[in-house]
Amino acid sequence: MNTDILTTQRTPRTARALARLACVLVVSFIFVGCNWAGSKATEINNPQLNYAPNTAATGGAAATAQQNSYADVVARVAPAVVTVRSERRGRAAQQHPFMDDPMFRDFFGQRMPNMPQTPRREEGLGSGVIVTADGYLLTNHHVVDGADEIRVELTDRRVLTAKIVGSDPPSDLAVLKIEASNLPVLPLGDSDKVRVGDMALAVGNPLGIGQTVTAGIISAKERTTSGVGDGSFANFIQTDAPINRGNSGGALVNTNGELIGINSQILSPTGGSIGIGFAIPSNMAKGVMEQLVKGGKVRRGQLGVQIQEVTSDIAASLDLKEVRGVIIGVVTPGSAGERAGLKQGDVITAVGGAAVNDVNSLRNRIASTAPGTDVTLTIVRDGREQQVRATLGEFAQTARREGEPGGSEQGSGATGEATGKLGVRVQPVTPELAREFELQPGTQGVAVADVDPNGPAADAGIQRGDVIVQANRQPVRSSADLTAAVGRTGTRPALLLVNRRGNAIFLTVRPRA
Repeated sequence: MNTDILTTQRTPRTARALARLACVLVVSFIFVGCNWAGSKATEINNPQLNYAPNTAATGGAAATAQQNSYADVVARVAPAVVTVRSERRGRAAQQHPFMDDPMFRDFFGQRMPNMPQTPRREEGLGSGVIVTADGYLLTNHHVVDGADEIRVELTDRRVLTAKIVGSDPPSDLAVLKIEASNLPVLPLGDSDKVRVGDMALAVGNPLGIGQTVTAGIISAKERTTSGVGDGSFANFIQTDAPINRGNSGGALVNTNGELIGINSQILSPTGGSIGIGFAIPSNMAKGVMEQLVKGGKVRRGQLGVQIQEVTSDIAASLDLKEVRGVIIGVVTPGSAGERAGLKQGDVITAVGGAAVNDVNSLRNRIASTAPGTDVTLTIVRDGREQQVRATLGEFAQTARREGEPGGSEQGSGATGEATGKLGVRVQPVTPELAREFELQPGTQGVAVADVDPNGPAADAGIQRGDVIVQANRQPVRSSADLTAAVGRTGTRPALLLVNRRGNAIFLTVRPRA
């Protein structure tokens, strides 16, 4: 009872005290509020495009400062980002073959008359970036691929016809030219200096609704969305700035108004943005553009090796001190790698002194180097680090292999010899098996005829049709060789070299006890 009374009733003395306290609080709030408003106004009148680094004096205040508007940046950038519309003639619609059958004609009567066989027109929509005042533009290869006519819509409502100067499918970049002068341009920034967490703006024409600006951060660098060996050279900047269809070929810019990427792809189960977008780095775009303008094509260096990343299990199997670099599965005969003395099982850890972190970084570093250039490779062979000098060959794009790797469903898996520790059944490579599994003539090893779905080999990704060439760096010519090599593994995972339809890959398997 007393507590309820004290909280709901006030004495005259208490009321006077509360009134004085309220006055003090109001005055204090006004004073503090004026200081806050003045501080905020100063920040808006003097926008900082680059955040100051943290120091002991300022603590975390600079790191948490917010840029309230990017309108000045957008005003500089937007005129140089254009809409690209393409047209191409599609195949004429074909009459259904059943309509030639009299029975079907009698059934349908004249309800489905023959239609004129006119070619269809297919239209494409994308974006582009003006990079020179005399009319050179960057866009995506897939925006203009196969186009018969290309139109560029400028922000001042002019519509100009463009021609393709050059297009490069491996990088998904194309250079266009329009006949105009004194055009607004977007300066190219240094994409190598972009850091994860930096602010970024995406500019383009999503879904044809008109020029749109979205904002986000740099989510990751050196991303790839394709498989190694498919002929592409992806090295994407990932951003969560919303990107949709029609943004392809548009600009990803930093808060200095510099081009740091050409928007290219999104990852989405629905076809719309879910915050995972990819842009081609401006440094890659610059190199491709210069070669296309100069010679109409892009020349790339090639080492001539098949590689894969070193995993922790592979590092343990090879007694490597660190989990880094890429391991060579195949050295192509007559290639730059063979001439340099590279061998299967070598681990490449650096190129020209720069560390190799993954397959993508090595592939793009070699590809961005001109053919005929000498490069120094740091490798680890048999536990010892050494340097190898190689003169690069020239990359020649080839058609992708059709179908997924793996064995045919035909043939019996019960005829081979079982290796219980791995959970596989193997058999010698015969001419019949070589044809069935599409093996190169002279392939040696033992073919995997069957895989226990609950065994360690299945867990490691071994498939029926794989040919085990080596186990723990020892040649395998029989089931006995495989069993003996695996038996000497001890507590480490077994390192297997597998030939999968002509591609060499290393796999690690932890044998059953």
